[in-house]
Amino acid sequence: MSVEMAELQKKNGMPPIQFGEEVTGAETLLRCLILEQVEYIFGYPGGAVLPIYDSLYGSYFKHILTRHEQGAIHAADGYARATGKPGVCIATSGPGATNLVTGIATAQMDSVPLVCITGNVAQSLIGTDAFQEANITGITIPITKHSYFVRDIRDLPRIVKEAFHIATTGRPGPVLIDIPKDVANATAPFTYPDKVEIRGYRDTLVPTDEEVQAFVTAIGEAKRPVILAGGGIIASKAEAELLAFAEKARIPVINTFMGLGGFPGTHELALAMPGMHGNYTANQALLNADCVIGLGARFDDRITMGRTKEFAPKARIVHVDIDPAELGKNVETAVTVAGDVKSTLAKAIPVARTCDSEAWISQLKEWQAQYPYKYKKDGDVLKPQAVIELLYSSTDGEAIVTTDVGQHQMWTAQYYKFKHPRSFISSGGLGTMGFGFPAAIGAQIAHPDRTVISVVGDGGFQMTNQELAIVSQYNIPVKVAIVNNQCLGMVRQWQELFYDNRYSQIDLTCSPDFVKLAEAYGVKGLRATTPEEAEAVWAEALKHDGPVVVDFRVAQEENVYPMVASGDTLDQMELGDD
Repeated sequence: MSVEMAELQKKNGMPPIQFGEEVTGAETLLRCLILEQVEYIFGYPGGAVLPIYDSLYGSYFKHILTRHEQGAIHAADGYARATGKPGVCIATSGPGATNLVTGIATAQMDSVPLVCITGNVAQSLIGTDAFQEANITGITIPITKHSYFVRDIRDLPRIVKEAFHIATTGRPGPVLIDIPKDVANATAPFTYPDKVEIRGYRDTLVPTDEEVQAFVTAIGEAKRPVILAGGGIIASKAEAELLAFAEKARIPVINTFMGLGGFPGTHELALAMPGMHGNYTANQALLNADCVIGLGARFDDRITMGRTKEFAPKARIVHVDIDPAELGKNVETAVTVAGDVKSTLAKAIPVARTCDSEAWISQLKEWQAQYPYKYKKDGDVLKPQAVIELLYSSTDGEAIVTTDVGQHQMWTAQYYKFKHPRSFISSGGLGTMGFGFPAAIGAQIAHPDRTVISVVGDGGFQMTNQELAIVSQYNIPVKVAIVNNQCLGMVRQWQELFYDNRYSQIDLTCSPDFVKLAEAYGVKGLRATTPEEAEAVWAEALKHDGPVVVDFRVAQEENVYPMVASGDTLDQMELGDD
């Protein structure tokens, strides 16, 4: 062990680790996790991982026993997104492992660093259809950054070291380690490599001076430039560089859904979110810009609407991304930079010129004033948009907010102005219902002193609300805001607009009483049906020092606007009845 690692163990209060000592594969794994500075593990035990859980008994780690493996991986995901550190989860073989699949795909789509550890049957039983056998490495190959099947205990330390390196470098993503039970029970002298060498894997892409110069030159010539800042800004911790670059060059900034929080939502150059349910001004900016600078953004179909030829029709597109496969994948680009966004902007700031963009900025401000996000207020009827406005005003935009998927997710992106990175946590690429609540648990564990709000729908909350047991058991003070319209809201909206009001299988009126459900788990439950009640119960929820579930009963027929229908272009935006 290096001197640096020994000092790190001492500083962080880690247990001393004896190298060369004969230990089991299970103990080897846990020692490796200690050396990777893992503190929290989210998981669910079972037969194939019993050796690992036996080694966990009385160990250094804080293990969170979720009530479902999907809850474990979403909580690990929320922890990772809130911290930038890799989240770690453990599941047993067979159904335990396959229950992680949705969470693995969620992390892969949103570039979240996870290390997922699964058990498997002994190698002598592989291929025999043994009890709880599943080829989880084969199942997850398309949805992981890398997968390992451990055949020899002597390979385990190297594999763990590589797994954490792969998950956290380059474009982050989930890595799976599948450990057969015979490997977990085997013994070998403990070792751990000081460094990683993986042939063919480039973990860091630093842009060349020539690429940066081409980037700066293309932007400096623009009169109507706009930055499209994606999740890569947050992943690379480039928020300070983005702010400095945008202010120096005088370029307005659009945050993609995954990029929300990467640029302050209250800044004068902020244009909010574009795309299907994006801001009018953000979409107009893309339609009229002469230069679109994509920074860590994928140009996905929620922004381009799949009409890539008509996307940003007047603009040269400049694209910076750490993943070379993304460059030119979805839209035709004039200038590309294969590199980390943070290092690219750091190199660009000293040589960047101020654009001749003041007339453009003035035009954008006029559009913002004329076409803000808006909705109709209706007396004592509680509107969902008003709920999000209440959450924002009561926390001054300083909370960590997680969401599930659907209408409430879009309203949160629209009406909560995120000031800081890693404060908005949501399933973007995969759109996973059931994600928001366990993700909030992981985020709250990562930041026990911050307000964490889980905005969920009454549909998605019922997919993972069994994790109320965790917040009760550990007194994790997550505030759950259920935007309860008693239906599958986004499905209802599409059926209204595109299927002639044929409402097929969206009725959730037989959902449980969420206040009683919370109380059954020992969690405080509150309900609001009017704007006045909403303010009162939310104030009570924020004062409570433990977890709270607030059931906001909102208008059922409310739709998310603006909206661009699937297959339309951004200039075909519907603004709603107003």
